[in-house]
Amino acid sequence: MTRGTSGASGPPDPWIHGAGGPAEPLTAGLLLAAGAGSRLGTPKALVEFRGERLVDRGVRTLREGGCHPVVVVLGAATAQVRGAVTVRNPRWRTGMGSSLRAGLAALPDDAERVVIALVDQPFVGPEAVRRLVRAARQGASVAVAAYGGAPRNPVLIAREHFGRVAAMATGDVGARPFLRAHPELVVAVACDDVGDPADIDTPADLSALRER
Repeated sequence: MTRGTSGASGPPDPWIHGAGGPAEPLTAGLLLAAGAGSRLGTPKALVEFRGERLVDRGVRTLREGGCHPVVVVLGAATAQVRGAVTVRNPRWRTGMGSSLRAGLAALPDDAERVVIALVDQPFVGPEAVRRLVRAARQGASVAVAAYGGAPRNPVLIAREHFGRVAAMATGDVGARPFLRAHPELVVAVACDDVGDPADIDTPADLSALRER
């Protein structure tokens, strides 16, 4: 596992620096983008959607939602993504669990909480992230965006839970085992009116979302 930033000189990286500075310094963003997209035929991080790659769209969503810094976990597309605070997960082929563990371990020590998002959900918008952050400010240590009453993504988790989340993230599952094991901690945040958790797994999924 390696962590790095773009070493090129020049203007500030828009992924790391934003106008007016970070909106919520102690809330980090974590974008899971390591997969090869085997059913899609290409890594999802690199897919173009409405003029930007899904990885760029995901980073922008987290940043505009109030997260800083935003860390991207990469695997299959590591060489093609530049200019981000990144973590390379050498075990990405084992599934999402290893990527989540790698990302949590790479977060800065002063991040009191993290919003975790998936790269293949392009209609999850910044307002969903803002609502999770607001829930945390109001005392929630775990908050989940809900659509039609069903919990989906993104997910906010306070640092006090990082160890247990990581320990339970195995195979191709991320935070779900922890959330199911501790329902008393989970605050569901309705996001029906600001986004859609539809994901992209196949070329048909991508075509359908592009036509919306």
